[in-house]
Amino acid sequence: MSSAHDRSGPAIPPGEGGPVSSIPVRYRLDISYDGTDFSGWARQPGIRTVCGVLEEAFSTVLRQPIELTVAGRTDAGVHATGQVAHFDAVEIPGDHDRLVRRMARFLPTDVRVRTISEVSRDFDARFSAYRRHYEYRFSTARYGVDPLDVGGVVSWPRPIDLGAVRDASAALIGLHDFAAFCKRRDGATTVRELQRFDWERDGDRLTAYVSADAFCWSMVRSLVGAMQAVGEGRRTPEWAQSLLARRERASEVTVAPAHGLALVRVDYPPAEMLAARNAATREVRTAISGDGCCGGEG
Repeated sequence: MSSAHDRSGPAIPPGEGGPVSSIPVRYRLDISYDGTDFSGWARQPGIRTVCGVLEEAFSTVLRQPIELTVAGRTDAGVHATGQVAHFDAVEIPGDHDRLVRRMARFLPTDVRVRTISEVSRDFDARFSAYRRHYEYRFSTARYGVDPLDVGGVVSWPRPIDLGAVRDASAALIGLHDFAAFCKRRDGATTVRELQRFDWERDGDRLTAYVSADAFCWSMVRSLVGAMQAVGEGRRTPEWAQSLLARRERASEVTVAPAHGLALVRVDYPPAEMLAARNAATREVRTAISGDGCCGGEG
C-alpha cells in the first residue's frame, strides 16, 4: 500500500489560519483502523504499523515531527473503533475539522482519524485512561462467517455451553494477577482489575465484552481462548478460575485469533482529575499476596 508521501493533498502552509504560537499544544486523536494489514500499533523500522503510518502522515501534513502516545498498543491483526492517542505540536492553524478531512484524503483507507481536539497538557492517552473496552466477535453459524464479516469475526460453529462460559467469565472479574493469561514482559506487572467479562448472543453472533483498567500482552485473546475450552466442555469453569493462582503463563491456554478482537472505547476522567489519574497509573502494582491485596495501580 502506498506510503503517506504518495497521498494527495498539500501540506498545511505555516501560518495559515492566523498567528501560530511556538509553545507546544497537546492534541487528542480518536482513531479507527482495520488491523488486517498492519503489524500492530507500535512503530517498527521497515514494517507497516498503525503508529508508523499515522506519524508519517501527520509529520508530512503538519511539517513538523510528530510522535504519538497511545491508549493501548494493539497486536498485529487486532482492530480498533475507539483507539485514542495524543501528540504535542506547535499550534495547528485553522479548523481541526478541516484537518480531519485532509487526513481522510492523505491516509490509507484502513485507518481513519475521526476527531482531532486540543486538550489539557495533563491529558495522557496512556496514563490518564482508567478503563479500556474490547469486544471479541464469533459467528456460531454452521456455514462459518459471512463474507462481509470475515475480517473481524471468528468462526465457532461447534456446540457451546454458554452458561458454563458465562459462569467461568464471571469468576475472573476483580483485581487479580493474570500472569497465566499474559505473555511475560520484563519489568511489567500482570496484576489487573478485570471489570467486565460477559457474553451476549444475537442469532449466530456471539460477542464477548471485556473491560479492565489495563491489559497485559495477549490477555484478552487468552481469556477468550480459555473460555472457548470451557464452552466446548474440554475444561471446567473451576479450571479457568484456578488459573488465577498461577504466576507464569499457562501453556494450556490457547490464544484466540487476532482478527476477532477490537478495541472499542477508552474511558478518561474529567479534566480536573487527569493529573491525579496519571500519578496513580504510574504506580507499579506489586504481586498479589495470599490475602488478595496488592499495591497501587499500574
